[in-house]
Amino acid sequence: MASEIRDEEMDVLQPQPQSDSSLKKLRSSADPVLIVCNCFSFITALTAILCILVNVLSAITSFKDGSIFDGIFRCYAVGITVFVVLAETEWGWFFKYWRVLEFWAGRGMLQIFVAVMTRAFPDVTGKRKELVLLHDISSYLLLACGATYVISGLLCIGSLKRDRQRKETTREQAIKDLEEMERRREELEALLLMDRP
Repeated sequence: MASEIRDEEMDVLQPQPQSDSSLKKLRSSADPVLIVCNCFSFITALTAILCILVNVLSAITSFKDGSIFDGIFRCYAVGITVFVVLAETEWGWFFKYWRVLEFWAGRGMLQIFVAVMTRAFPDVTGKRKELVLLHDISSYLLLACGATYVISGLLCIGSLKRDRQRKETTREQAIKDLEEMERRREELEALLLMDRP
């Protein structure tokens, strides 16, 4: 009778490599939709940062040239572009107060607005050709990102991404719980082995 119980204990105590390999497999798999969305978000954030730099340079140049209105306009463009960058970080605290930017159509419209602000008031004198070229590049890049966001928002890609993010978060939590249970099982196995005569 005692040998049967010990045999059962030994069966329980045998390592299970299958669970370790399945944990590694679960950890390594990534959702391609989330990867594409994160890459696009990164590109949009870089484009918005380029718009910030261009508008800061334009504001400095405008204030030096005595064009106060253009300088103030550029300062507003910088401030609004910061919202675009913050929206791309998808920071929960930010979305708590700016719910419309959680949706892709709203985010895209803001990006289009910033692109138009960046492109506005071109240098008609022709003195700052390099700066005008930077204005054109940054504004058209952000305009393309904004149009992509609006179209994707209308096609409900944003809600698809949010659903996938929720599933990913749930999956990661389940993996953490499974790892914790595996660690606890190993501790109990070690205790059982120590308690044996």
